Amino acid sequence: MAEDLDLAEDRDGPRTADAQRLVLVTGPSGAGRSTAINALEDMGFEAIDNLPLSLIPRLLDGPSRPEPLALGLDVRNRDFSSANVIELIDRLTRDPRYAPEVLYLDCDPDVLVRRYNETRRRHPLTPDSAPLGGVTAEVDLLQPIRARADVLVDTSELSPHDLKAELTRWFDVRQGRRLSVSLHSFSYKRGVPRGVDMMFDCRFLSNPHWQPELRALTGLDRQVQDFVRDDERFAEFFQRVRELILFLLPAHIEEGKTHLAVGFGCTGGKHRSVTMAELMALALAEAGWPVSIRHRELERRNPTSLSAAELGRQAATGEAETQAAEFGRLR
Repeated sequence: MAEDLDLAEDRDGPRTADAQRLVLVTGPSGAGRSTAINALEDMGFEAIDNLPLSLIPRLLDGPSRPEPLALGLDVRNRDFSSANVIELIDRLTRDPRYAPEVLYLDCDPDVLVRRYNETRRRHPLTPDSAPLGGVTAEVDLLQPIRARADVLVDTSELSPHDLKAELTRWFDVRQGRRLSVSLHSFSYKRGVPRGVDMMFDCRFLSNPHWQPELRALTGLDRQVQDFVRDDERFAEFFQRVRELILFLLPAHIEEGKTHLAVGFGCTGGKHRSVTMAELMALALAEAGWPVSIRHRELERRNPTSLSAAELGRQAATGEAETQAAEFGRLR
């Protein structure tokens, strides 16, 4: 790192209990950094975006702040480089006054290119040519930082609302919040979702797909749920998974986690996994835990639908606003 980026005091030592929480937010342009910075500010962080790396030491060597701090790091800064950012992370990690975390917003390059084309914006690294070259160069440039991420969020399939919800689970510093649970149904044919803490394979259960009268329905429908529940293995499987999750939740709280993501997969992501996620959400909500649901494959077919369990959970917990997703792409 350049000499002018050094912190005034490079202090090695044990981190104190009142260390300043500091989140460094970065990722490729178009992945949602501005949305993330705004979300963190809404959670009580003092948020500063696009601050030159050379000014960060001056900011941090000033008086301590009562609020946690979030800094957005952008490749457009003239002194930005992966080496400089890595050196900054290392120095902050060694300094007991700070508790640094790196939030990296990842995104599929094809999605980034599409977002640039849709908004007709120019990529900052290739303002005079097509966005693809800039996207590719930036992804390569950021790989060393990505490898150092403490929290990696893939925004490829997230709306701004989804991203804010995900960051709330990781970073909300407001008092009185309990650990929240998100349940994800998915198709193994399309790959496992990123960011889940544990996954359960539901493909051994009886498959409604082979029943002509159920094929067009989903795990949101009672007929499908009844069919899946009629499998003699379902009751024990469901009970054991429920008990495991309820056992783990207090342990995760003790470790300081604010969110547990659980995935349920099946072949098509339409019947069995959706049924498990729906019924598990109701069971966990009845046990008093905040629960959200995402049915990845169903959202691709009907992005405005909201599950019955989610609607019931919101009604039961008295939430004032419906959490229907904003499916406009991140900018």
